[in-house]
Amino acid sequence: MEAARPPATAGKFVVVGGGIAGVTCAEQLATQFPSEDILLITASPVIKAVTNFKQISKILEEFDVEEQSSTMLEKRFPNIKVIESGVKQLKSEEHCIVTEDGNQHVYKKLCLCAGAKPKLICEGNPYVLGIRDTDSAQEFQKQLTKAKRIMIIGNGGIALELVYEIEGCEVIWAIKDKAIGNTFFDAGAAEFLTSQLIAEKPEAKIAQKRTRYTTEGRKKEARSKSKADNVGSALGPDWHEGLNLKGTKEFSHKIHLETMCEVKKIYLQDEFRILKKKSFTFPRDPKSVTTDTEMWPVYVELTNEKIYGCDFIVSATGVTPNVEPFLHGNSFNLGEDGGLKVDDHMHTSLPDVYAAGDICTASWQLSPVWQQMRLWTQARQMGWYAAKCMAAASLGDSIDMDFSFELFAHVTKFFNYKVVLLGKYNAQGLGSDHELMLRCTKGQEYIKVVMQNGRMMGAVLIGETDLEETFENLILNQMNLSSYGEDLLDPNIDIEDYFD
Repeated sequence: MEAARPPATAGKFVVVGGGIAGVTCAEQLATQFPSEDILLITASPVIKAVTNFKQISKILEEFDVEEQSSTMLEKRFPNIKVIESGVKQLKSEEHCIVTEDGNQHVYKKLCLCAGAKPKLICEGNPYVLGIRDTDSAQEFQKQLTKAKRIMIIGNGGIALELVYEIEGCEVIWAIKDKAIGNTFFDAGAAEFLTSQLIAEKPEAKIAQKRTRYTTEGRKKEARSKSKADNVGSALGPDWHEGLNLKGTKEFSHKIHLETMCEVKKIYLQDEFRILKKKSFTFPRDPKSVTTDTEMWPVYVELTNEKIYGCDFIVSATGVTPNVEPFLHGNSFNLGEDGGLKVDDHMHTSLPDVYAAGDICTASWQLSPVWQQMRLWTQARQMGWYAAKCMAAASLGDSIDMDFSFELFAHVTKFFNYKVVLLGKYNAQGLGSDHELMLRCTKGQEYIKVVMQNGRMMGAVLIGETDLEETFENLILNQMNLSSYGEDLLDPNIDIEDYFD
């Protein structure tokens, strides 16, 4: 006879995921419904909380992210109950979510914020590391101390940061684009930043605030509780702080870039030996290519026919929405990127099920100057807005689209420079019908503006330019700027005076 099912708790607001989107959503719901219990289901023993939140301008925001134990969250919000367990199944017809620990939780409104997983170029190869969360970053550091040469595959934020931070180890960096940092910059901005790879790094580390890792102490006990391969929450822009990224060879930056190529095949040492293939040494002189006599644990063959041996490979090729646990028996509409499609109220295609952060795909009529990118700022905004929408729906109120989706705005740091991205900063989707205006002072600032029909559509600001608020307004109000021409970026004209 089947064991008696545990009694299902009465319908509540339930949030799945302990990252920025999930925690922000739960906190917001807890604030709006102080007398109701809000359930937060998370597979990891630590959650990610937003701290030191600063609104820099109308839409730009800056905040730090802190890893905290879930008890800290419950102290701050006594009506949040954290359930430390993975999700086994979603029974959307019954409004019920089943956790790995065997319990069932009945929800009236559910928000799925389970994030995304790193896309690994190759599953199950011990020499391929994906970096996305604290655990994988620490594992990476452990491997690096013994490494003489590593290969980095990918062109996003994590790859960029890695290449800048790693010292004393040869780095071969393979990207599928023409220039580095494709997701964030064009070739001009990349050029401005890569000159930093050649310049010596400032020794005095600027104090970083964003990340505080606290999993160490709780690792042992936590490990036995949650499966070792559970996905932790995503890292943000300062993830390498506090990790000492030094390899074994004593020299500073040694980077060789292979552009416009991808991984064709990965060989382990034995396989490579049997096939009698030849690999290249680290290219010191671009003209002469010599065969490598050293034996490496793993070899990578690129689509441009080159083969390099290395100690290990870092796969930093982006993420896939973590939808797997929720699909069985449910007919979610999925986006092309594999995320759960959500409408302008963060509602999925299933009744009373919402989604926010990396797991979802924005499927409403997007503003012409906003695009979804799987970044911390958007996770926070979506989590906050999803909670507002869930609250409004359960109270029968209507709610307007949140203002943060009017304009894409992101501030981060690359190579110790402040970087602000606004609107269609890479002319995404504008076709050839646009023009660029540039101003660059080597080692100091780089400003790029994307114009279409006399109107500003996007901008990249690197360095302390103080132009973010002015440009944000110019993109939002779509004022015709044709009459200003090149004066728009003339450093001798105080553009703020024009448009205040």
